Amino acid sequence: MATCTTTPSSSLMITYAAASTVHAQALTSSVLSFKSNKPTFSINPLALKTSIDRKSGIKWANLCPQRDSKHHVVAAVAAEAEVAEATDENDGVAAEGGTATAIATAPPKPKKGKAALPLKRDRTRSKRFLEIQKLRETKKEYDLKTAISLLKEMSSTKFVETAEAHFRLNIDPKYNDQQLRATVNLPKGTGQKVKVAVLTQGEKFDEAKNAGADIVGGEDLIEQIKGGFMDFDKLIASPDMMVKVAGLGKILGPRGLMPNPKAGTVTPNIPQAIEEFKRGKVEYRADKTGIVHIPFGKVDFLEDDLLVNLLAAVKSIETNKPKGAKGVYWKSAHICTSMGPSIKLNIREMLDYKPPSNV
Repeated sequence: MATCTTTPSSSLMITYAAASTVHAQALTSSVLSFKSNKPTFSINPLALKTSIDRKSGIKWANLCPQRDSKHHVVAAVAAEAEVAEATDENDGVAAEGGTATAIATAPPKPKKGKAALPLKRDRTRSKRFLEIQKLRETKKEYDLKTAISLLKEMSSTKFVETAEAHFRLNIDPKYNDQQLRATVNLPKGTGQKVKVAVLTQGEKFDEAKNAGADIVGGEDLIEQIKGGFMDFDKLIASPDMMVKVAGLGKILGPRGLMPNPKAGTVTPNIPQAIEEFKRGKVEYRADKTGIVHIPFGKVDFLEDDLLVNLLAAVKSIETNKPKGAKGVYWKSAHICTSMGPSIKLNIREMLDYKPPSNV
């Protein structure tokens, strides 16, 4: 192997370890290697001189600018080399054996959360799901009556599934004027038994018990909640208790149970609030992607009852449209059962639908 190094003069010194005489034609690209501190360089036509060191016995060739026609000429036009500087002295070739040292790579970190789930193309569906999926066309938009009939037909589990509505809205909840959070009273109820707890004091204590509250308490109930008691579905508080309830934010907030005036769970009229939640009042809010998820009954409801509940949810979302929402408000609408595929709705027909007089 020949190596090239720079000298103080304008010549390049090539050292070639060989037992025989070095000839100009023997210096090909396979035996020459160049190193330079610059990314690229080129060599103009050079003259070749061969010599031998008497002490060491090493034969070497000197490339220098041509001055004499007696010297052999090497025509090297645009020879370029890329700089590859070593970043670690321990990497590369071993000093004596000449073998490359292997670098031990750290094992990849295990994935957590959603990243650990299999890709959508690798997931498999149950036979039951694949069968009921054939009952509807994927990209077809259905009218309300047909969609609800198809929804009841798709229910094939051993338990009574919940009918769910999912609306994608043209809003960005990270802006205050585009947030959506409200409640809707479903005329036919949710089909679920709601356990209501009330935080109050004084005269309203007896009012809450008479109105049908499952749990009523004051500071004692606050201490129980701090200790981990969560055996209720809704927590209603009177305004005078909110100063004490504020300390429960870290416990109740992530579970969606923190009393809030927008949700109707902070009110002076506690008996009315209890009655509404018992009858089927549902709280909803847009998630960070602008999608609203609302349960509007059970699949064993009559079709007309599901239709009335769904229309009430649509009307509530339309009424509570955020002030900052611009352009087309409704982007898509789907309904589905708890364990079934979604059914796409025709948005224009959904917004203009007028139920029959007998419903």
